[in-house]
Amino acid sequence: MQDNLKIPAHVAIIMDGNGRWAKAQGKPRTFGHTEGAKRVADVTRAAGELGIKYVTLYAFSTENWSRSAEEVGALMKLFRGYLKTCIKDADENNMRIRVIGDKTALDPDIRESIAYVEEHSAKYDGVTLTLAINYGGRDELTRAVRKIAESVEKGKLTASEITADTISASLDAPDIPDPDLMIRTCGEERISNFLLWELAYSELYFTDVAWPDFGPEELKKAVEAYTRRDRRFGGADE
Repeated sequence: MQDNLKIPAHVAIIMDGNGRWAKAQGKPRTFGHTEGAKRVADVTRAAGELGIKYVTLYAFSTENWSRSAEEVGALMKLFRGYLKTCIKDADENNMRIRVIGDKTALDPDIRESIAYVEEHSAKYDGVTLTLAINYGGRDELTRAVRKIAESVEKGKLTASEITADTISASLDAPDIPDPDLMIRTCGEERISNFLLWELAYSELYFTDVAWPDFGPEELKKAVEAYTRRDRRFGGADE
């Protein structure tokens, strides 16, 4: 803990504003994504220094496939590059890397890189960085319901035995605690199909700062705002 801050165990971030940031500088959207990718290591390292144990980044949503072929291609190129270079970050920072989302839609080489990175970094117990790639909250819940339905069909579970814990255990990362704090950059104030189940009791923090300009100081501001909040669960005063 630093400066009497109340440190959230898990921070989830919607990294918004790359395209708008680039446009404001007369650059193509792809430039914004490239610059935004550089913030990942900085913010994750800063999270570890603050004592945050889990960071989840919304990297590519199920809806992002509708963007131009050029932009989608550029994002996939960034993922390929990051997955090849993040091993060094993992080794240097005792960082575990996970990926959630529907990986079946990703190219085979990306899936292979994800598997390698996850296996290589599984031994580390510092910050766990989770990348949400081809992820959507509704899609995650749909896939979870299918898993549960298959268990019912096979006689492993009855309908009356299904609880909230059953659903949580069927999500993409059931071993990771729900986020305490969700941050969205660049002024939008919605969660955009991100971690719909997991964000049920999270504190929400919105900033006008675009993701390419979001660094360690901005992360600390978000944690300071989180510290000032009186978190309660249940009851009329919630």
